[in-house]
Order: sequence, then structure tokens, then C-alpha cells
Amino acid sequence: MYAQVIVDVPHVETDRTFDYLVPESFREWIAVGSRVWVPFGHRVLQGYVIGLSSVSPIREVKEIQDVLDLTPPLTEELVSLGEWISQQYICRLYSALQAMLPAALRSSYQKEVSLTEKGREQVWLLESEQKLMNFISNQEPVPFDQVLKDFPDERSFFMSAIRLGYLSCEQVVKDRITRKTLLYVKSATSDERMKEAIEGLSKQAEKQKQVLRYMLTQSGPLPMKVLLADLQISASSVKALVEKGLLSIEEVEERRDPYAGRSFQKDQAVQFTETQASVISHLEQALERRQASVHLLHGVTGSGKTEVYLEAIARCLELGKEAIVLVPEISLTPQMVNRFKARFGEQVAVLHSRLSHGERYDEWRRIRQGEVSVVVGARSAIFAPFTKLGLIIMDEEHEGTYKQEETPRYHARDIAVQRAHFHQAVALFGSATPAMETFFKASKGEIEYLSMPERVGARPLPSVEIVDMRDELRSGNRTMFSRALSQAIALRLERKEQMVLFLNRRGFSTFVMCRSCGHSLQCPHCDISLTYHRTNQTVRCHYCGHTERETTECPSCGSGHIRHFGTGTQKVEEELSKHFPGIRVIRMDVDTTSQKGSHEKLLTMFREGQGDVLLGTQMIAKGLDFPKVTLVGVIAADTVLGMPDFRAAERTFQLLTQVGGRAGRHELPGEVIIQTYNPEHYSIELAKDHKYDRFFSLELKHRYEKGYPPYYRLVLFTFSSPNVPLVVKTADEWVKTLRQTLPSSVFLLGPVASPIPRIKDRYRFQCMIKYRDEPEVLAWVKKLAEAFARDQKSGDIQLTIDVDPQMLM
Repeated sequence: MYAQVIVDVPHVETDRTFDYLVPESFREWIAVGSRVWVPFGHRVLQGYVIGLSSVSPIREVKEIQDVLDLTPPLTEELVSLGEWISQQYICRLYSALQAMLPAALRSSYQKEVSLTEKGREQVWLLESEQKLMNFISNQEPVPFDQVLKDFPDERSFFMSAIRLGYLSCEQVVKDRITRKTLLYVKSATSDERMKEAIEGLSKQAEKQKQVLRYMLTQSGPLPMKVLLADLQISASSVKALVEKGLLSIEEVEERRDPYAGRSFQKDQAVQFTETQASVISHLEQALERRQASVHLLHGVTGSGKTEVYLEAIARCLELGKEAIVLVPEISLTPQMVNRFKARFGEQVAVLHSRLSHGERYDEWRRIRQGEVSVVVGARSAIFAPFTKLGLIIMDEEHEGTYKQEETPRYHARDIAVQRAHFHQAVALFGSATPAMETFFKASKGEIEYLSMPERVGARPLPSVEIVDMRDELRSGNRTMFSRALSQAIALRLERKEQMVLFLNRRGFSTFVMCRSCGHSLQCPHCDISLTYHRTNQTVRCHYCGHTERETTECPSCGSGHIRHFGTGTQKVEEELSKHFPGIRVIRMDVDTTSQKGSHEKLLTMFREGQGDVLLGTQMIAKGLDFPKVTLVGVIAADTVLGMPDFRAAERTFQLLTQVGGRAGRHELPGEVIIQTYNPEHYSIELAKDHKYDRFFSLELKHRYEKGYPPYYRLVLFTFSSPNVPLVVKTADEWVKTLRQTLPSSVFLLGPVASPIPRIKDRYRFQCMIKYRDEPEVLAWVKKLAEAFARDQKSGDIQLTIDVDPQMLM
């Protein structure tokens, strides 16, 4: 048997499979998706098995040295998906496969073996086999490689013992990340014999007698650390009794459950609206057909989309299928997790970045071992290794966070469609403000359109007031709060209601400038202004992390007239305290939620009424549902509009609609106040009236005129180097090559300096192609990229290719 293996060598010449002979002892447990150690040149490298065959065209083939997993971490479907990602997003196949696995499986580790209860009961073993079992029993756990080294002739029996369950084999990362175990002590004989042993032990063995008396009071195994702590003794007394055959010690794995000890309150029975019931019925029929289908659920904020998701999942599980639920990272709140855990209990695994590596690994293993049927998680949860997938739900499908901004630069929406087609499953995309591309497909009938245009309980959408901040300035109001917003805040404080204030900038001020000479503090490594953070008196770059202490003198002219300009969340918090003494502000941004658990802690405080105002950035704009919130204030609606991006209007409309949807979701009516210097812009005007269809029509017209998605597809090429002449020359040459290679129907823009020309001391130039109805474009680009990589003599120049980019910065 031969295996086709892709190896971990980051070079264009090795982005293909290599044939290896599968030794006899590995043949029963190697499969497509297995990780293996293989000799490659003078090294031994990790690789993935992409295929298996009975013959090889290569005469001299090296042997696989080791198979790293008893159960392949990747299914055959995921391997096939990896090949698709490699072609679609122009990256190495190995990179695509690595992206599907938890970080713990990419660490240095070794395998360890231990004897199981089933193995201890084996009596019909040959003498040499019994020696191997005794060797493991006496010093377990034992490194896997050590057993092979000491018992080279028993390799076949050793592998069979693992397969038959006589031995357990675990992967142990050096920092113990993949496995957390506890030692348990239990009786190895009858109570009568233990009592006899107590009588027979010498006076010097008083501590051993204590242990035996204690164990006689226990009804089952006891954690070693509990036993030692209760009796105030050392482990040597316990080990002495183990050697006498009176007690035994076993290692029991303890799963790291991030939600252990939590109780989840069951939802009360929901009375569905007529619209909800219709949508649920439609989805249930789609699930029962067991055919691939894609649906857009367009429901206004507060229309009850989550209840629809829960019902669809319940039907999916009844049909014996599995479900993946994707939510944006910033929406993956305890509130969201609680809904799914309360409904489906232990059937739910949760994957997101706030879990430790160990917790993520344990949740992933529960999925791979078939212990759960529902996965709730952020972007990478789309790769959950399910084999009976029936439903994929993508909530807030318009969110830019579903696009990976590092290699491989995939979009989870495209992956969802691919997996749905493979499994003959249902893909459901939900949003109050669908992405232009998704709504366009729905309008053309390429995907099914489901609408929920009203809030549950016929509650009205919040009233929205647009405040022109230019008028505020003309009337002498120099504060960051308009008169309307100030009055609304004061009213809520009087009524003891809660409010949400949104500003899409963290920090105290957006830039620091000298009023004498005009010099602004810039990051020395990036062409970007430093942001002032008052909490620790520092100025910080939000791109590379460069930090400096606050300065009182201009570094250019020496003047003391250094001032902070612009507004960040820290400054809003300070101004609120100044204008409304005693107001309780809970601020949520990257600075206040960096520690594990802080996100949940702050939201719980607000939910329990410990804060009057929830102030924050994008992370508070969606997914949150607080009964007492009756006011939403948007401090500066123009933040996104000023970005050099064709999606600026779309993102502004989505953000304003989503953040406004936090108000008036329950019995109390809601109000939204949007402050802007650009009130005439159509994205702001239409967000005020909740007119998505009108916005879609207007924006579609602009996109058609300018040749942007959904009418055209884009590929962005970004070159970076510490050497400015080199990056300019390389970008020019690349554009010439594209012109000579691609058909004339493909539009080519650039090269030009990137909107942020320098990041981390690397200068950046970019160009972009726009095309439609040209199925071969990506294949041509991949060939050109491979040729470019082969021609590079040094690492001074880097080319990044982003297919269907979400950010053009």
C-alpha cells in the first residue's frame, strides 16, 4: 500500500503529494486525513495523507515512519474541501488543511501509552507479549517510541493491542495542552482482605493503615490529591500499598469544559408568530428532502430569528443529522451560548477564541469522536469534523469577520455552501441587513429567500432621529453630545432605564498633534497616527502594537502645545461622567475585554443593572438583547463612511441598523439618536427609516456603474518589502505580466501605494483585477503566483493574494 502525502515545506515546489510506502503494521489504521511523520531529504516532517493506492509510479519509495493519530483528525470530505480552498483562494494545500485543525494539534508533542482495564484482564498472552504489557504497567504512561525501541519484535502485537483496546494511546503536547488527567486511587481487593492487611501491617506502617481505613469508607475511586490532602500524607504510602496489590492507581482524563458547573435555564415554550411558523415549516421540509439547498433568512432586528434556528436544529437532530451554527466572534456572547445549551444540553460544543487552547482542543475532540451533534462557534467552526451534517446556520451573515484575513483567506459563507452540497444539507444565512452579494443572489432566485419583516409581538421598530452635528456647532454646542442625545440620556437616568452608546473607535483620542507646528505623532513602523490611551498614559499603534509613553513636548519643535484630537471610547466615558455626575458607565472595547472572561463579566454586570450605559465599539452593535435598553446613541456615524472602500456605505447602513436594533426589543419602546456630519448620505437616511430594499436598489446601481461586486469579482494583489524601489518595480512588473496573460475582458487597476503605505516597516503597493464570467481566471492567477514564488531569490519581497477581498486597506 502507498500513501500520497502533502508535507509541511513552505515552498511552491513542494505544494504537491509525495508517495510513501505504508508499512504492514500501519495499514489497518492509516486513512485519508491521517497525520504522519515521513522522511523528507535529511529531515523527518509532518504531513497529511491525501490519498491511498495499491501501486506507485515511483520505483524507490521511502517508508512512513509513524502515524500520529488513531482516528484521522481530518475526514475525507475535509481533505477534499482543503483541495478546493487551495485552488479557490490560491494558497498551499498544507495551509488549507492546517486551518481546519485546533492549534493544539500543531504543537510539538509525543504519544504516550497506558494499560486499560481490558488490557489488565488479558491472561492468554505469549511470554514476550506479557513482558511488553508488564513494562507499560510498571511505569505508565510510557512514551510510544520507547515501547517500539525496547520491543522491536513486538511491533505488530503492540499496534493490535492499541486497536483492540488493551492499551490506550494519547497525544501529549509538551505543555500538556491536549490532555488533562487526574490520578485516582481505588481498591484492588476485597474489604475483608484490606481489614486483614490493616491488622498485619507493622507499627511503622501507620500511615498505610490510615490510607486503608480511609479507603474502606469510600464507595468508589478517589482522586489522589484529595486522599493526600485529607490525610496529610505523601504519595509514597499509597504507592507502597499499590505494590502490595491492595490498591491501584489509574489515570483518568478530565475534559476541560468551559461551561462546567453552569446551569442553563430552559426557555419557556415559545408561541411562534405566523411568519416564524411559516419559515420553520419551510426549513423542516427542506431538511426532510435531504437535498442541498441554500436559503437567506431576511428578518428585521427582534423578529425572532434565533427561535427559528433552534427549531430547525431540533428537526435536524430528529432526522439523525448534525448542525453547525456560526455567529460572528463579537456576537458569541454567553447570552447566545446559553440559548443553545439550554435547549440541547450536552449535545452542544462551543468553539471560539476566548477558550484556552486546551478547552478548544477538548471541544474539538468531542466533535471528532461523535459525542456532540451541534457546534456553536465563530468562523473556524465551519470546519467542525462532522460526518452527518444536515444543517449549517450562519447568523449575521453580512459580517466581515467571516472572511479570514490571513492565509488561507477563505470566506466561511463559501465554505458553508461547499459543505452543504457535499452532505446534501441545508445552508441558512440569516441577517437583518444581508450582504449585497447574498441578497443579489436571492433576488435572482439563485438561493431561496425567506422574509421576517416584523418584530415578535408586533413591537414597533425604534424611532430614529438624525442629528446634524454641524447645526450643533453653529448653535454653540462644542460637546460630543448633541442636545437631543443629552436630553435623552438625562431622561433615561431619571426613569432608571438603560442605554447603549456606540462609537467605533477605542482609545481616548484618535491622534495627537502639536498646535504650534502641526506635527502629529506617527508610528515609526507604520504610516498611521498613534492613538492616545489615557488609562495608562500611552500612545499606541493599532496595527503593529508599537507603544510609547505620553509626551508633553512636541518631538519636532519642542513646543508644549501638544493636544489630543478626535474622540475615542475612553474620552466618551470621561465626558459622560463630567456631564452626568454619578452615571454608571460600563465600557466594552478591545482594551477592557482582553482578559479571558471579561466580556461575559461586563455584560452580566449590565444585565443585572449595575450600569446605566453600555459604551462600546462594534462588539456591542449586534447579538445583544437587554429588556431595559430604551435608548441607543451613535456618537459618530461617519467613521466608516470616510474609509477608502467601496463597501463603506453598505457597512455604515448595516452598522446603524444593527446597533439601532438593540433598542425597544421588549415591552418598553425604543429610541435611536444618530449623530453625523453627513446627514444627507443615503446610507444614513435609509437606515433611519429601516428601508433595506431601497438601500439595496441604490447601492446596486452604484456598484453596477463602478464595476464592483456583486456584478464583478475582485482579486487584490499586495506587494510588501522594506525596500521601496524594489516593491514599486516588482508591482510594475507583475501588472505587465497580468496584462500579457489575462484576457482583455479582465479589468486591471493599479499599481498604486496601498491606503496604508507602510505597516511594520514594510512598504506596500497594490493592484487589483475585476472580472466576470471568466472561470479560468483563478487558475491563471495561481500559475502566475507559483512562477513568481519560484523566481524569488530572497524573502525581501512578499506577494499577498486576496480573492474576493472584504478589506482594501
